[in-house]
Amino acid sequence: MSSQTIQKISFNVFLLGLVSLLADVSSEMIMPLLPIFILSVGGSGIIIGLIGGLEEGIASTFKVIAGYFSDRLGMRKIFLVFGYLIPALSRLFLPFSATWQQVLALRSADRTGKGIRTAPRDAIIADCSTTECRGRAFGLHRAMDTGGAIAGSVIAFLCIWFFAMDYSRIFLLAAAVAFLALLPVAFVKEAKTEPRKRTLIASISELPKPFRFYLLIAAAFAAGNFTYMFFILRALDLFGRSIAITVLLYVWFNIIYSMFSLPSGILSDRIGRKKILLVGYSLFGITCMLFAVPQSPILLIILFGLYGLSYAVIEGNQRAFASDFVAQDLRGTALGTFHTIIGFSTFLSGLIAGVLWDSGHWLSFTYGALMAFSAVVLLLFLKPERTEAA
Repeated sequence: MSSQTIQKISFNVFLLGLVSLLADVSSEMIMPLLPIFILSVGGSGIIIGLIGGLEEGIASTFKVIAGYFSDRLGMRKIFLVFGYLIPALSRLFLPFSATWQQVLALRSADRTGKGIRTAPRDAIIADCSTTECRGRAFGLHRAMDTGGAIAGSVIAFLCIWFFAMDYSRIFLLAAAVAFLALLPVAFVKEAKTEPRKRTLIASISELPKPFRFYLLIAAAFAAGNFTYMFFILRALDLFGRSIAITVLLYVWFNIIYSMFSLPSGILSDRIGRKKILLVGYSLFGITCMLFAVPQSPILLIILFGLYGLSYAVIEGNQRAFASDFVAQDLRGTALGTFHTIIGFSTFLSGLIAGVLWDSGHWLSFTYGALMAFSAVVLLLFLKPERTEAA
């Protein structure tokens, strides 16, 4: 690979990371406040689980469709434009919500935008990198994405603690930042790919068998990886419902997530993604087990760090691993299918965790731990057979 190509790849990944950074500044100004906002407009534990799961479930339908059409048309960038524009518009109206049903509708629209952009964006990242450096590329993207999350949650904390801003003004500020995220998209250069004339079903049927088994593993983990909002609610219980301290815990989670995303991606390039994911799934299971038992505020700080570390190890490497199984002309479809399966599993996990939560928080976290360890067992039987030419 020429140095010119490497520079082009690096710039593309950097640009996509910058887009995600700005988008996450916007998103994370809202997310640590969202469960509290839902409660303020009449929601409950079950409603929080419903919104956390359903917003992903609805969006997931678009992930495989957008991924497939990005392969079929041989174009990916246009999906990024709409994928970032729709959330910006939905966040503009969020502060005017008066009921949890309105929050549900707007959050579903927000995540629909994510569904439209995710597979094509990940396909561009994968197209710009070889197997040997793909973990690093996805790790860099996740690190920049989470860097935005840190900035967004810090801004939310400052808005509450120092400026005494209410939800409406914070959410409107978040919407303004979301529109800024559209600017770097204009400079992204997508690789030219030949349009595929196959139908969606035909394209999915071409996905290799090892990849399909990997989907089962990822789905098992996602079925227990319920929304972060339950971790926030657990912190509220232990810190006397102090919103500011809870936001700081969320900042801490994102700091650890950002710090270790790139190193874990580099490590997966060196020792293999299967080994890395075994560690990540196990770490998430242990974290859930510890969240299930009574604990002190100090231990909770440690647990939010472990929660962030597990995400750093899992998120980018799951995507890189999914990309390893398929050739470039099927990558959008494969990643779309991957994200769709995970999204629907997350929808189920939110509903199940919400129902369990109202009977006892420890039941939700125990369920999450069991599903994580189930994914570990399944992953032990996976024999990766990469079918792509690097």
